[in-house]
Amino acid sequence: MAGNDWINSYLEAILDAGPSIDAAKSSLLLRERGRFSPARYFVEEVITGYDETDLYKTWVRAAAMRSPQERNTRLENMCWRIWNLARKKKQIEGEEAQRLSKRRLERERARRDATADMSEDLSEGEKGEAIGDLSVHGDSSRGRMPRISSVDAIEFWTSQFKDKKLYIVLISIHGLIRGEDMELGRDSDTGGQVKYVVELARALGSMPGVYRVDLLTRQISAPDVDWSYGEPTEMLTSRSSDSFMHEMGESSGAYIIRIPFGPRDKYIPKEFLWPHIQEFVDGALGHVLQMSKVLGEQIGGGQPIWPVAIHGHYADAGDSAALLSGALNVPMLFTGHSLGRDKLDQLLKQGRQTREEINVTYKIMRRIEAEEISLDASEIVITSTRQEIEEQWRLYDGFDVVLERKLRARIKRGVSCYGRYMPRMVSIPPGMEFNHITIHDGDVDGESEGADENSAVLDPPIWSEIMRFFTNPRKPMILALSRPDPKKNITTLVKAFGECRPLRELANLTLVMGNREDIDEMSSTNSSVLTSILKLIDKYDLYGQVAYPKHHKQADVPDIYRLAAKTKGVFINPAFIEPFGLTLIEAAANGLPIVATKNGGPVDIHKVLDNGMLVDPHDQHAIADALYKLVSDKQLWARCRQNGLKNIHQFSWPEHCKTYLSKIASCRPRHPQWRRSEEGIEDSEPDSPNDSLRDIKDISLNLKLSLDGEKGEDGSAIGKALVSEDVTANGKSNLENDIVKLSKGVMSTTQKDGSSERTDNYSSKLPMLRRRKYIFVIALDSVSDADLIGIIKSIFEASSGDMMSGSIGFILSTRLTILEIHSLLMTGGIPATDFDAFICNSGSDVYYPSSSSDDLLYPYELPYALDIDYHSQIEYRWGGEGLRKTLVRWAASIADKKGESEEQVVVEDVERSSTYCYAFQVKNPSLVPPIKELRKHMRIQALRCHVLYSHDGSKLHVIPVLASRSQALRYLFVRWGIELSNMIVFVGESGDTDYEGLLGGVQKTLILKGAFNTAPSQLHSTRSYQLKDVVAFDSPNILQIEGCGTNDVQSALKQLGVLKN
Repeated sequence: MAGNDWINSYLEAILDAGPSIDAAKSSLLLRERGRFSPARYFVEEVITGYDETDLYKTWVRAAAMRSPQERNTRLENMCWRIWNLARKKKQIEGEEAQRLSKRRLERERARRDATADMSEDLSEGEKGEAIGDLSVHGDSSRGRMPRISSVDAIEFWTSQFKDKKLYIVLISIHGLIRGEDMELGRDSDTGGQVKYVVELARALGSMPGVYRVDLLTRQISAPDVDWSYGEPTEMLTSRSSDSFMHEMGESSGAYIIRIPFGPRDKYIPKEFLWPHIQEFVDGALGHVLQMSKVLGEQIGGGQPIWPVAIHGHYADAGDSAALLSGALNVPMLFTGHSLGRDKLDQLLKQGRQTREEINVTYKIMRRIEAEEISLDASEIVITSTRQEIEEQWRLYDGFDVVLERKLRARIKRGVSCYGRYMPRMVSIPPGMEFNHITIHDGDVDGESEGADENSAVLDPPIWSEIMRFFTNPRKPMILALSRPDPKKNITTLVKAFGECRPLRELANLTLVMGNREDIDEMSSTNSSVLTSILKLIDKYDLYGQVAYPKHHKQADVPDIYRLAAKTKGVFINPAFIEPFGLTLIEAAANGLPIVATKNGGPVDIHKVLDNGMLVDPHDQHAIADALYKLVSDKQLWARCRQNGLKNIHQFSWPEHCKTYLSKIASCRPRHPQWRRSEEGIEDSEPDSPNDSLRDIKDISLNLKLSLDGEKGEDGSAIGKALVSEDVTANGKSNLENDIVKLSKGVMSTTQKDGSSERTDNYSSKLPMLRRRKYIFVIALDSVSDADLIGIIKSIFEASSGDMMSGSIGFILSTRLTILEIHSLLMTGGIPATDFDAFICNSGSDVYYPSSSSDDLLYPYELPYALDIDYHSQIEYRWGGEGLRKTLVRWAASIADKKGESEEQVVVEDVERSSTYCYAFQVKNPSLVPPIKELRKHMRIQALRCHVLYSHDGSKLHVIPVLASRSQALRYLFVRWGIELSNMIVFVGESGDTDYEGLLGGVQKTLILKGAFNTAPSQLHSTRSYQLKDVVAFDSPNILQIEGCGTNDVQSALKQLGVLKN
């Protein structure tokens, strides 16, 4: 390296920016030709540490240069890149350290605030046990996992639950899912989760008391995938024997239901499914409603059989399950499988990408928000291991182990938690099917001696496909089975094998890394890993000692395990972190000892099975030592094999399902419940969710208007009128100007003589919602009141013909209160009865206008009916007064300091608040935190709610977590049978912070563009993810038009096929 003194200066810069070389490593580097070699250090240490394949390629090209000058130039360029990488990594680490420090402070502050509210002291015995002891989640981590293994328990379960007829819905929407011949490893989306959900559905469908299980996923009719993924329904055949099925009682079994959503002819990665989530939810909602009705006719005596639980798997399905359970008022379960915050931390530690770059690639912030929403909505979160609870879920705003323990203790005592809720964390290891496994005790040599001449013909084809790689196929086989993904750490395994000569001499290595046709056609990440492995095989000259077959079927996997066991081999899972490790259970069931990562689920599995060794996945010498010890010590190998076979029954699917169903049984039952009318309604349509029209009590809001400000009949305080002097200037009548007080209370259900007559008149109007062919939903937030009135009239005029015939109905969806809506309509001269419903207070209230001519506005009465059944849908986890007090305390902390004086920026708006909507006025939007920060503040204190800012940032609404304007539309679909696909939603170019929810789904959306749209508040520019990442603006259901005139609207409706030409 003479003449390359410049390298030393770059080396010093690199060493200053990154970690120093320890003495042992330095001495090794200095041995090369008797002196230090910077180039070798760059390539073997720095480049490897950053896992930069492109830098390795640069080094290869530089080393091949014949010209010393050109070689030095390339090396200099490479040095600069490495130096920048080191600085970038150090900068990212510093930023993350500050972020984590801030997060710890926020958590501690939130705990103090929550504890201050929950003022009662807990005795030592009520504080809950330590995290490692008997947990408040209901599981024990002392010793081995709690499992019921006796045959008597199975028989007891069968006899106890045989007569139940449960309907369970599972959701897993990404990847390729089918019941047989699963293409596991085909891509990063089709892995262990696919196998888990299919086998869980099949096992649940075979359990006593379970009538039907639906696994909802995406229907894919793409040319590059098999036709079976386009089939709408697939029945999962039970693995149980006929006699056991007979003992179970009546059962409809398990099915894969494929819902069409997103691009119909394209298979897309999970990162690009987010814009289509709401379309899936609408399709799934239609299926569940139809199935509930069918099951009701079969086994429910004509009453719908609602799902006992909806279980989402992974973040995308969790988001879907939250919306679906909210629309149906059904308990939700969630399993994360792989968590976004954990992945984000792992990627940040690599130092190759910033948080923003990671978000662009993986849509990680949308994924994390979906997981937070799942925590908000879930009754139970099911994990595979305790490690997932204590190390991964603790990273989330919505879960805190310490606060959860306090809440659980208060619940056990029957003490109020002041509106705070935590999902119950339950660790249930996945199960496995054992009926197809045959254990063989002989090795290859032993069996070959006594085998007949035709024994080779009976060997599974996959055996010869693997053995053709080996020079000596009789050596013990070290088996690794995973996708070629960097986090699976296969390259470290190959290095450990290649650098340990005794291990190479004693064993072979088999790498089953999914299926592939051409490496160049694989994803960049997978192809990079596979290429690195092939280079390592060449580097260590491992030809004849390593097998890496291109293809295998799912049915071949048991045979692969069996082959490794016959050669007295070992199974290894060296992943950096493994959420559970289902392959470890499969290997143990086939008689294979294991070597596994010490990070994650394998720790719990090893406690139960005691059939191998745990290693540090970063330490290749430890990996090599563990493998060598197991394959060289035959007594240790036999002991581990026997331990695994003896204890493996504790991971069977029946055991898993018993625990699973017992946890579901502990949930408070919830399902749609409508109050029936006292008198049947003859014109109720047969295709509605229920056979008769339920009664919405006409609380008739009979909203009392008072000129004095006295209390209403129910004793509630009379609020101030929303009619101000400013409105007077716009032409309000003298009568309205005199109305200065309006009642916030609601009349009791005991009505006066005239009110029952109005109820009858009101009820006679409601079936019209079902008779409408189309429903126009007007949900414009970005326009002034005057422009909104003009747009409403334009929409009315554009559809006047169909409106007169009754085929089109109208809904006004807004953040306004019902009183503000009434004032707005009166100002524009629009009768309230021109609308079928009003979605008010950002989706926390649903009102219907009275249809009776006698119910016109009187000086003392407003004729609107409040849908109290909707409140029963959205009240789940509503914090009530405890939430309000926390919000008031938070609002008081936001102040505008002007010299020595302070002015409160956020003020509670009592007059616009309601039972399920806490309203606040924002005097200066530039001084309040963005919506994501306020949501975070609420979640850290275990308060579950939906926080929204208005379009201009001047209003803040806090409503129940499962309430929104889009969810209110789904409620109307469930309640009245209004087809979502026949809804046309009118929105502006922007809106309140729930704007994105109005753009997705199967409904058609018209975006009205033009100068009448006002600019949104800067609060809307601080969202965690871009709108295009979650809204499919190229969808045929979304149409953008310029203008809002009658002709513009009419033309757009014709284009959508709503109006005839």
